[in-house]
Amino acid sequence: MQFKIEKEVFLKALSQVQGIIEKKHTIPILANVHISATDNEITLTATDLEIGVRSNFSAQVIKEGKVTVSAKKLFEIIRELPDKEILFKSKENCWIEINCEKSTFNLVGLSSDEYPKFPEIKSDNLLNISSIVLNEMIDKTIYSISNDETKYNLNGIFIKYENSKLSMISTDGHRLSYSYADVSDNFDFFENGLILPKKGIYELRKIISKENENLKIGVVDNNFIIIDENTVLIMRLVDGEFPDYKRVIPERCETTSIINKDEFYHALKRISILSSEKTKGIKINFEKNKAVLTSSNPDLGDAREEIDITYSGPDISIGFNSRYILDILQAIDENFLEFHLKDNLSPGMIEPEKNKKFISVIMPMRL
Repeated sequence: MQFKIEKEVFLKALSQVQGIIEKKHTIPILANVHISATDNEITLTATDLEIGVRSNFSAQVIKEGKVTVSAKKLFEIIRELPDKEILFKSKENCWIEINCEKSTFNLVGLSSDEYPKFPEIKSDNLLNISSIVLNEMIDKTIYSISNDETKYNLNGIFIKYENSKLSMISTDGHRLSYSYADVSDNFDFFENGLILPKKGIYELRKIISKENENLKIGVVDNNFIIIDENTVLIMRLVDGEFPDYKRVIPERCETTSIINKDEFYHALKRISILSSEKTKGIKINFEKNKAVLTSSNPDLGDAREEIDITYSGPDISIGFNSRYILDILQAIDENFLEFHLKDNLSPGMIEPEKNKKFISVIMPMRL
């Protein structure tokens, strides 16, 4: 195999697979990227047996062939080469030679015959969705995925189709995020709800464009499939039952405050400096047309800040993890938000003032 390729193109191709490559090296070949060259394009494939990606990139193919080589080392080499054309060729015993101007590298590869087969995907059973819609739903739910590996059914995003709406939901037990989009197609393969794995979601987020591109998504043999113009991403679904999220979302109540998002965000950032390093706990006192934010740390001191809000309900004093609220505020695109509270012991609910397609629920803290 032999081909020439621009450094920028090759580097983009290799950076796309770095997050998928098996880090533990339980099976040596999974640390490699599979490269095949044919018809003036190269195809890169990477998998950890749970998530796989295959992408095509333009190249000047001199001799067709295929080989596997360390994805990490190849990426590090290409990254440091000058911005010139690269000559890549495979030699006997799966060795790889890389030439760029006055630089030459030789890498040990492995036979492509040992590499896991990437499934052939037929797009007939896949449906169209906008990359902007998918990106927006992911951005509004990814931050509340659980990091507790023992709670495997929470280590991902739950996706469900119901009443012409495609919804994404995530929770870590302390907060829950819900986002939906109106869709015209019938995504019936999501009717019962499926859990997309956390690692797969992060890789999906890297690959799909934030521009309005047409993507194809679907489910084949317990795998979630997504295809854009030159990339196929496949991820094995999480085998577990997601909690009944509808029971967690409280009803909108009369004790609702309207708050300027930026003022709230920066006040929280300042107040949280003197909160506990472990819990990041802060207290918010909701009073008539104002919110008083306080934090206290015996080792550091205390802080207090008052912001103007629109609120006419009863006085409520409630504690929250400030980091959780900051994550929610970063996911809101509007200038104002609604903060719904029932009392000082019940979960709070935050949503944009106008766009009701995003809701976040947060559990209170005892301070």
